[in-house]
Parts: sequence; C-alpha cells; structure tokens
Amino acid sequence: MSLHLARYDMRAPQDVDEALEWMTRQPGEWKPFAGGTDLMVLLPQGKLSQRKFLCISQFSEMRGIEVSESHVSLGALTTYSQLQREQVLQREFPLLCRAASETGSIANQNRGTLGGNIANASPAADSPPALIVYDAELELVSTRGSRWLRYADFHTGYKQMNLAPDEMIRSIRLSRPKVEWRQYYRKVGTRKAQAISKVCFAGVADVSDGRIREIRIALGSVAPTVLRCPKTEAILQQSSDPKRLHDAQEQLAAEMYPVDDFRSNARYRTRVAQNLLAEFLLQLGSQRNRYE
Repeated sequence: MSLHLARYDMRAPQDVDEALEWMTRQPGEWKPFAGGTDLMVLLPQGKLSQRKFLCISQFSEMRGIEVSESHVSLGALTTYSQLQREQVLQREFPLLCRAASETGSIANQNRGTLGGNIANASPAADSPPALIVYDAELELVSTRGSRWLRYADFHTGYKQMNLAPDEMIRSIRLSRPKVEWRQYYRKVGTRKAQAISKVCFAGVADVSDGRIREIRIALGSVAPTVLRCPKTEAILQQSSDPKRLHDAQEQLAAEMYPVDDFRSNARYRTRVAQNLLAEFLLQLGSQRNRYE
C-alpha cells in the first residue's frame, strides 16, 4: 500500500523536559517514540492512527541500569539486549532476562525498549508477566512532577493505562529479593522464536521445608490485560492437600478471560495455562532452585 508520510510529524526534543513541554501544550497529540518496533509494524499496514511523535531514543537520562542495596532501577529506554547482559538481573530477576531473550528477533532486542513494551499495553507482551510477579513499580513523569505506581495497577483494560496524556514512563524499579525465589517462565507460541505468545506464564515461590510460604503467578495472553492470579495463589499457600493441584487449576481457569482469535482459542489457552501451572509446581516439588 502507499504510505503518506507527510501526514506524520516527528520532532526530536533535546531532553525529557522539552519532550514533556510538548506533551503538556497539546495533551494526547504527541506520543513518545522510542525503539519503534511496535509502531513501525502498524505504519505500513495503515493502522497507525497516531500522527505526532516525539523521538526520545536519544535521551541518555532514560537509559541504563542502576543497582542499590534495596532496588534495581531500569531506565525506560533500556533495551532487551541490555537487560540480558546485566549480571544482577541474571542472578536475581532471571525471568525478565528470559522474557527479553524471547522477544522478537535479535534486531528487535537491540532496539526495542522495556518502557515501550509496557506502554504498548499488549496483553500478549513477553516482559509484563515477569514484571508482575516481581512486583515492579513505574516512575511516571510530567511537567507536574513524578509519581510512582505499582505496575500491577498500570493496565486498566485492553490497551488502556493509568497514564495521563501528558505523562511518560521514565523508569522501572524492582525491589531486590530478601528470599531466594524459585522461578519459572514459559512462553507458548506457534513456533520457538519470533512468535506472539498464545500463553505466557511467570511464577515465583518461596518454599521452605516443603511448604509454599509465598507464591506469585502471572499470565499473559489470557485476559484483556496481563493477569495476576491471587485466588490461585491462595489455594497453593493455604493447602497441602494432594488434590490442591486440581483445585488450583480449576481456580486458575476461573480467573482467566481467554478469547478465540487468529492465534489460538480460549479452550486451548485455558488448558495450556493449567498445564504450565502443574509444571511449575512439579519444579517446586523437585527442589530445583533455578528458572526454566
């Protein structure tokens, strides 16, 4: 199809402050453009409804990884490739590294950003389930200042976010674990690489003396937003009954809202999610303390 690029306006502000000034003057008119790996797919399809963009990829203050005694802070422009190379993330937040390694091609990983993945607000994205179980926080900035928001409260519906028209994501913060989590991540797609997930499962658990003291489970591609499953978690924490797996699988299905679409159907997504839960619990029972 023919592209009418003259219909689009791209500006390159010097820094975050200038970008926020543009967004304040015309709220909702200007959208930050980082790696562009999602937006550039929509452009040739004629599905890119946004017309005005602010190129923020050059903002050094939104890049990089900072490690303190209590937290790891990730600039919103940190790429998937950078996530995979960071040793602290590999040791303490391996599910995020795993998600980054399964996001698109190497070219996409070199250009795509964590903040962009979050702001794209796709329930099928690879990194959000990991961010959910790590209880990540987002720093949102505007000319009014900054505010912190739990990532679990950020997505309010399909492609809807707790983000004002004049705000952008500046950083993502992870609390360093005080316990040694047992961790699990699986992405199920049509093929091994460069596929959008049909189901994405992330789980962490604190297990001591054979008992699950705390467990967090998150799913992608099974609801309008990335899904945390607190009722399923409660069953697994409260019960040591041998039939708890069956009960937890039934509850997991009840917490999901899968749909039939061109990638898969609701029945398949539900059954795969239940099987992944069983695999996660099997890993916990085998006393292996590593991520899959």
